[in-house]
Amino acid sequence: MQKRILSLVLLVLSGCSSQTPPEQAQSLPDGVHLVESVSDTSGDVVIPYSKYVLDNGLTVILHEDNSDPIVHVDVTYHVGSAREQLGKSGFAHFFEHMMFQGSKHVGDQEHFRLITEAGGTMNGTTNRDRTNYFETVPSNQLEKVLWLESDRMGFLLSAVSQHKFEIQRATVKNERAQRYENRPYGMVNERIGEALFPRTHPYSWQPIGYVEDLDRVDVNDLKAFFLRWYGPNNATLTIGGDIDKAETLAWVQKYFGGIPRGPKVDNPPKVPVTLDADRYLTLEDNIQQPMLMMAWPTSYKGAPDDASLDMLAKVIGGGKNSILYQALVKTGKVVDAGAYHDCGELACTLYVYAIGQSGEQGRLDRIYDDVSTVLSSLAQRGVNQQELDEMKGMAEASAIFGLQSVHGKVAQLAAYQTFYSDPNRLGTELANLRSVKPADVEAVYQRYVANQPKVVLSTVPNGRTEMAAAKANYSPAERLIPEHKSVQNAELNLREPQHESFDRSVMPEPSEPVTAQVPELYRFQLANGIEVLGTQYDETPTVELQLVLPAGRRYEPEGKEGLAELTAAMLAEDSKRHSAEALVSRLDRLGSTVTFSSGMYGAVVSVTTLKKHLTETLAIMQERLFEPAFNEDDFSRVKQQALEGLVYDHQRPSWLVSQATREVLYGNTVFGRPSDGTLASVQSMTLADVKAFYQRFYTPNGAQLAVVGDVQPAALTSELAFLASWQGAPAPSYVTPVLPTRAKPAIWLVDKPGAPQSTVRLVRHALPYDATGEQFELQLANFNLAGNFNSRMNLNLREDKAYTYGAGGYQSGNKEAGLSVFYAEVRADVTLASIKEMLKELDNYSRNGVTDDELAFMRLAVGQQEALSYETPSDKADLLRQIMTYQLEDNFVSQRNAITASISKDRLNALAAKWFNPNDYQIIVVGDAQSLLPQLKTLNMPVHPLKPVQ
Repeated sequence: MQKRILSLVLLVLSGCSSQTPPEQAQSLPDGVHLVESVSDTSGDVVIPYSKYVLDNGLTVILHEDNSDPIVHVDVTYHVGSAREQLGKSGFAHFFEHMMFQGSKHVGDQEHFRLITEAGGTMNGTTNRDRTNYFETVPSNQLEKVLWLESDRMGFLLSAVSQHKFEIQRATVKNERAQRYENRPYGMVNERIGEALFPRTHPYSWQPIGYVEDLDRVDVNDLKAFFLRWYGPNNATLTIGGDIDKAETLAWVQKYFGGIPRGPKVDNPPKVPVTLDADRYLTLEDNIQQPMLMMAWPTSYKGAPDDASLDMLAKVIGGGKNSILYQALVKTGKVVDAGAYHDCGELACTLYVYAIGQSGEQGRLDRIYDDVSTVLSSLAQRGVNQQELDEMKGMAEASAIFGLQSVHGKVAQLAAYQTFYSDPNRLGTELANLRSVKPADVEAVYQRYVANQPKVVLSTVPNGRTEMAAAKANYSPAERLIPEHKSVQNAELNLREPQHESFDRSVMPEPSEPVTAQVPELYRFQLANGIEVLGTQYDETPTVELQLVLPAGRRYEPEGKEGLAELTAAMLAEDSKRHSAEALVSRLDRLGSTVTFSSGMYGAVVSVTTLKKHLTETLAIMQERLFEPAFNEDDFSRVKQQALEGLVYDHQRPSWLVSQATREVLYGNTVFGRPSDGTLASVQSMTLADVKAFYQRFYTPNGAQLAVVGDVQPAALTSELAFLASWQGAPAPSYVTPVLPTRAKPAIWLVDKPGAPQSTVRLVRHALPYDATGEQFELQLANFNLAGNFNSRMNLNLREDKAYTYGAGGYQSGNKEAGLSVFYAEVRADVTLASIKEMLKELDNYSRNGVTDDELAFMRLAVGQQEALSYETPSDKADLLRQIMTYQLEDNFVSQRNAITASISKDRLNALAAKWFNPNDYQIIVVGDAQSLLPQLKTLNMPVHPLKPVQ
């Protein structure tokens, strides 16, 4: 199955500092002080930056990157759930929601609208130790973003109301239900935290918090939280991208300089925990595959042994060469197993997990014994230098790949400043990683894991507690909840800026419009006809290739659904010359990847590598692609993982509603069948089926190759000689099936007993993909109805009614078919009301169309989004694949921009009337059928029970 519940990503960069000449400091705006400047004068990877501090304590970090006309702005506040009071869990995350609800000079929902209108994206995140807010926008919109961010830093509370508080409290509850309570294994982290940490430790609760805590407080509690933690002296403003440094600093001082300093904030003390004995717990869940989770308390973020613990986690369960994979996954004893080191500012934890098979083979007592045996073997086995070299190779490459996105660079700078007061911490971490020796890893194993107390959580199917690893012997103590004392208005000091030298109510206008830099393309064909489309990219010394072969699921025989995916999985196993482990080891040391995946029309071979390792990486690609061993043992294991993957999928509401959509719209055609197959189809497959599919459809005829990187076409031609000489079967063809039609709307009810939420979709047939035709115009028509945060449907269901964490809609299509979808995950008790509101929005929009303001909003938002679309090599590769797949003209992006700028209101209204009539939509609901059926019948349309194919 290879579905990681959690994963560890290590991104390490380094740099060197240089002293800033005195004249630079003298030219700064009043109230802005230079702290340091870092350049890329070393031979190592570096993120150049300049760091400043304002008189009010705000830290400012600037990074110039003029490669694309975009900027990324991040405001990180050093407050997360770890700084919440007992009985007031979830406040940091709750407040993240409130920060998007408007401020004194910015109206309700205007922050989202203004960023969307500017062609940008935005969000906020909260974890245990920090909260951040960020926007990526065309570079001409930077001043507007700084105005927006400063207004909610300095003028939020005067716009906070009890009504907004109530709406967002309900939204947070919906988010908790969607992400925790209605998701397989969704409560695992909460249960682990409660057992691992004392009740007084802030890591004992999750950032989402407890519902009873959210219900206990009022709007004044929230205001007090803001006043305590949201001062500029507890924040870092990081700006990266196409900026003018002097102009940016002037804007920063203008908009942020007058905001008063907040209360003093000291860094919290490190509080790693210890256990006195093993703690066993059992969690019952609506699942079929039991999961074992073991947790050992370790150190804290930035501790001297931090890097050694990260490497220990990789040795235990970090990939195909890890001891857990070799002993348990490859042998078929478990579906998946892994390890990761989760590090927080106050404390860290080493986690080891294993997912058992469905049925009796998943008993966790046996799996627990197997995992314990594997871990114990590490003391005798030890750690070898090759394992560490592999991890260091991947980290070195990740350092370079991390420079491809201005968002990624800004996020790194902000995080290191927040937690270490040193944006240049990157170099320290890379040095720490390079210095780790096998003995260091063995030492942390002995110190933290070997014979050390741990928490063991068994997640088992409902009613099957006998499948647990051991009988539960621990129950967390009762929560310590002090008596709630309401905060009085007199205790709140708004702390707003006074006597500013400009009119803050006037929103800054953007500077000259930016132009999206669509990459220049080159084309050639290999000797055997493979079409190559590429573009130069020299911002980092990297190369990315995506080879698309005509081996997608469109060509699977009926009854063999899932064969394309299974074949792709087999190509990642042993070759005729080397084991999969040997190939992975070579790739890790190079810092390269070679992966296989399958889609509707093609299988994709994806390669990423540093330029200097291109030749060796392509040699591994060649071996995997042309010399698969197709061993029976590998096939049996991969097939079993695929079957268990299907079991896992059928537990997820998102999969259930997607498969129901396929079946309702497309019936028993290739488009109606599950992309990864059914239990019957996968069970029936043989290794001979895989070999036959490979021989027939893994062919150069009809193949296409997208290349983005620091390589010249002439050199690339030489590197691809092994592909140019490849001969194979002719390109396959297909006949589009007749798709079923449904004359009248109906409700299709998928039962998920006891679900706290209902997943709702309104669906109908639409158009195949057309980059510049009616299908694209239809997306423009949907933009204001359900295509952005400020759309009618989302504002109604989320912001006005508080029925959902989010509602929206989209239109998508492939070469032959398309669909129109409107969706929401809603509280179970408002399922009927939500459906009525969604139908009402469709009816009103299809009858009355868009307003003039909505038309202008759409043109601005969609027209400027292109500036953000082609920044990274991955973005560029996706563009190239799109051009080749659909045979698009090189200037199709310009054509789309022209359509967006010129499409008339009448045309949009005609499209809305044609495609958004609610009477043309089928209604799919995944939820508790027993409670929903009586409500749904009141809609006076047929209600059909539906059980998606297994």
